[in-house]
Amino acid sequence: CVQPSVPPVPNYKVSMSIPEWLQAIQTYMKMLQYNHTGTQFFEIRKTRPLSGLMETAKEMTRESLPIKCLEAVILGIYLTNGQPSVERFPISFKTHFSGNYFHHVVLGIYCNGRYGSLGMSRRSDLMDKPLTYRTLSDLIFEFEDSYKKYLHSVKKVKIGLYVPHEPHSFQPIEWKQLVLNVSKMMRTEVRKELEKFARDMRMKILKPSSAHSPVKERSRGKSLSPHRRQVSPQRRACRRDKS
Repeated sequence: CVQPSVPPVPNYKVSMSIPEWLQAIQTYMKMLQYNHTGTQFFEIRKTRPLSGLMETAKEMTRESLPIKCLEAVILGIYLTNGQPSVERFPISFKTHFSGNYFHHVVLGIYCNGRYGSLGMSRRSDLMDKPLTYRTLSDLIFEFEDSYKKYLHSVKKVKIGLYVPHEPHSFQPIEWKQLVLNVSKMMRTEVRKELEKFARDMRMKILKPSSAHSPVKERSRGKSLSPHRRQVSPQRRACRRDKS
């Protein structure tokens, strides 16, 4: 039988611009394809140190199996390591559609005063976004508008901190430094919160909330129910990614 072809892992060339390099990474992830099987091929525990998650990313490049959104974030971090001008941070969405809640995550990118994203989704407009957005809120609203096309209403947006470029770091990824209950906020309020947070991120003055307590989070907007510890975020994150 014919062996399926393994897509080559992209290599950064000095002649490449950053947008070209990000496009090469996204093209590679698309060649791995979105995992529609219902089985997650790679176990990703969000609380693991960065070094362990980078080992999982290496395994992804070796195995060349289809991936979901959470794996794409880890792979995107792995492939952009060593590009200090490219800042990476997780962006998570909780949406509501037809009586059900869905979770999705992409890798936010900040470089040269512009925002964009890398990721994987069933929907082509809920993954990568070009590095053209002037503000973080412009990028988030672009995702919100994309969700509306599929009649999904965005309930919460969670923004993490910049991920260190040190692949051997024992620090875990900070997934939700800012939590916004966007469905209970005006867009002007959401923009104000996001821009303050983005400014603090650029100034590198934010410290991981997990350094103090694993469940501490900066939350904005009213919440109807108290925060609950999630039992297994790595399984929930993409389990119902209808996005």
